[in-house]
Amino acid sequence: MKVSALNIQIKTLPDNPGIYKFLNKNNQIIYIGKAKNIKKRVASYFNRVHTHYKTKLLVKQIVSIENIVVETETDALLLENTLIKKFKPKYNIHLKDDKTYPWICIKKNPAPKIFYTRSPTKNDDEYFGPFTSVKSVKLLIKLIKDLYPFLNHELIHLLKKEKTKISSKQIEMDIDSIKFIINGNFKNSIDDFKSQMKTYSDSMEFEKAQEIKEKLEILYNYQAKSTIVNPKISDIDIFSICSDDAFAYVNFMQIAFGSITSSYNIELKKTLNESNKEILRLSIIELRKRFKSKSIKLILPFYINLGGNIKTIIPKIGEKRKLLDLSLKNAKAYRVERFKQTKILDPERHAIRILSQMKLDLKLSQDPYHIECFDISNINGANAVAACVVFNNIKPQKKEYRCFNIKSVRGINDFASIQEVVFRRYTRILNEKRSLPQLIIVDGGKGQLSSAMKSIDKLGLRDKIAVIGIAKRLEEIYYPGDSIPLYLDKRSETLKVIQRLRNEAHRFGLNFHRSKRSKAALSSVLDDIEGIGPKTRIKLIKKFKSFKNIKNATKNEITEIIGVSKATNLIKKIHQTLTNKKTII
Repeated sequence: MKVSALNIQIKTLPDNPGIYKFLNKNNQIIYIGKAKNIKKRVASYFNRVHTHYKTKLLVKQIVSIENIVVETETDALLLENTLIKKFKPKYNIHLKDDKTYPWICIKKNPAPKIFYTRSPTKNDDEYFGPFTSVKSVKLLIKLIKDLYPFLNHELIHLLKKEKTKISSKQIEMDIDSIKFIINGNFKNSIDDFKSQMKTYSDSMEFEKAQEIKEKLEILYNYQAKSTIVNPKISDIDIFSICSDDAFAYVNFMQIAFGSITSSYNIELKKTLNESNKEILRLSIIELRKRFKSKSIKLILPFYINLGGNIKTIIPKIGEKRKLLDLSLKNAKAYRVERFKQTKILDPERHAIRILSQMKLDLKLSQDPYHIECFDISNINGANAVAACVVFNNIKPQKKEYRCFNIKSVRGINDFASIQEVVFRRYTRILNEKRSLPQLIIVDGGKGQLSSAMKSIDKLGLRDKIAVIGIAKRLEEIYYPGDSIPLYLDKRSETLKVIQRLRNEAHRFGLNFHRSKRSKAALSSVLDDIEGIGPKTRIKLIKKFKSFKNIKNATKNEITEIIGVSKATNLIKKIHQTLTNKKTII
């Protein structure tokens, strides 16, 4: 059955917090929602029966989905509020009015004040927010007024009565402390409160100690504000980029008065070996033209000369850096979405992309279309076997898997075993004039890799095949003749492919080893039973496969295979063996 474009979008949405936009066939936004997990929330619209008529109608009209990833669910709520006010989607009803979220304002002139407002303005006053709860804002302001009475104008007359005079320098210092509290930096205040509470408690002033305790609880319970804050960050465009060997992914965000007003992602196919800087420069010009942006301030990950009066900002810390990181997070999330979509729609392109990335990560001379991986299995040197698994275009080719009995090695010697198996494998391939792999992976570190290379050199294949070893402990990648390993990112697709090959070789080899060990154990037990000759042993092995199965079989089942006399003798011997605890199962 053909998978629709909408279904593919739903399957490949990110699992992050953020907002989602539903668009109709005319490319109009008909609904904007927020979610802690975008993928799960959007999927819920399509995998349940809706009883509400309007929801049914909404789902029928959805043709495509867009999303913006943010850091927290609180950020998603604030962004949802901003976008609903801007686009006024047909099916959004709760946030269409002019109500907005509260901000805390500190006014210095003519007299210091602190209050909350829903309408921040561009003036010399300082604004902090937006906050998601008016209640928490009121509690915070009350707390600040209790801490700093000069802001509590209802009590000014008491201050005058006490002839308390506060210097302008002290007021500036207090306002700086207030900013720390608003920004969520409570350590100094908490330490002071704890000290005060202890002092009051020691002096038996328990009511005052309780008041301080309540202030502490307010600080502990207060939730940090959104990362999308300062209203002075306005009329700014943000661009970020991430890329791989074949494609680049650019995110464009527009910021107005401290909030994201739009976010857009594009995928660009690389034609030559273009740098991220060159790709981003061309993208900025195209996207600003497409969205008719007049902003003269750009936040970028690195400097790009765009000419004219455009100012480039490359933030290292602070709120602008947080916004740049958020843009990059959206670009990376879009890249993952496109990977998932490509895997469904165009698996061949998906394979080519991963192989190109492997070539880049492992510094290979060609894409590793054909990969073979070797693993050794044994217990204390007994029943040693080797496994070779084969992947073509990162897909397992199980018909080409091969198992090897180790012939020339006695005891525990994985190095010699690898050397023997690699030599046997590629001697046969050369004799049969079959194609060689582009990459050989050896399960093990420097020792196993060096042993494999002895056979590769003996066959004259060093310059024809790339060989690497992978050590299990820290997943180090070793190269012939290089003692310093390569460490790939744990999330790297290259490492995941290598691990998959290694694990498949281990699984395949272990199954063969268990089978061989089981047959060897059964054969050795039967060898000790008088009257059970080679032909009888073969019959029992073919029928029961293991000693455990023989032990659990009924006398009639064994009699059918080897007759009454031998069956009676066999059952008696098994019973004696188990009693003496000499059998190894």
